[in-house]
Amino acid sequence: MNLPNSLTILRIFFVPLLVAALVLENVGFSWGGVRITNEWLALAIFLSAAATDLLDGYLARRWRQVTTIGTLLDPIADKLLVSAALISLVQVRVLPGWMAVLVVGREFAVSGLRSIAAAEGYTIKASDLGKTKMASQVAAIACLLMSTRHPQFHTAGLVMMWVVIFFALASAISYFRKFWRKVDERVKQRRRRELLHLERKRQRALRRQKAAEAAQNLNPTGVRLPTEPQQ
Repeated sequence: MNLPNSLTILRIFFVPLLVAALVLENVGFSWGGVRITNEWLALAIFLSAAATDLLDGYLARRWRQVTTIGTLLDPIADKLLVSAALISLVQVRVLPGWMAVLVVGREFAVSGLRSIAAAEGYTIKASDLGKTKMASQVAAIACLLMSTRHPQFHTAGLVMMWVVIFFALASAISYFRKFWRKVDERVKQRRRRELLHLERKRQRALRRQKAAEAAQNLNPTGVRLPTEPQQ
């Protein structure tokens, strides 16, 4: 357990706090004489969690502390955070349900592609479109969080969600093309190996058949029998 992995686990623990701050209407507290209501609390939780997403990857690469558990938990934590935020926004009626379903479905589809690719022995790296989608996603969710009590942010949040959907679909197509190219190459290589193996078996069977035919033309002393009467 190192600091990058601890930040990833902390991001997972932020998820129920974010849901509670969004769904419960009377969540809030006073700090320094200022009343912090649930939308500001949810925004602070979400931005803090998004910051840990940037920080844990940077520290893991900088300190060379990339681990298997971190590689596994990081995308899970990201998807849990985004899915929880979008579903909660649907619950409080500031986000259309179909937008949340589209974005969350894309996340699971890409995760499935990566899992299949990993099982086949190769890795699909994050594309620039995927990174752009994540940045626009954070901005859109932040605006929609504020729109729960400040309607002037609602239009900007929906516009940003359309941008998120565009990048989500574009990056999903990019991941699918990479996946299909890898799988197609793997299938072709496997088929070539199978055909080569079958050809070798056929050649061996043909050689055995010729040897058997030759043996039938030999007498017990090992001398080839004449095929025509001797004069």
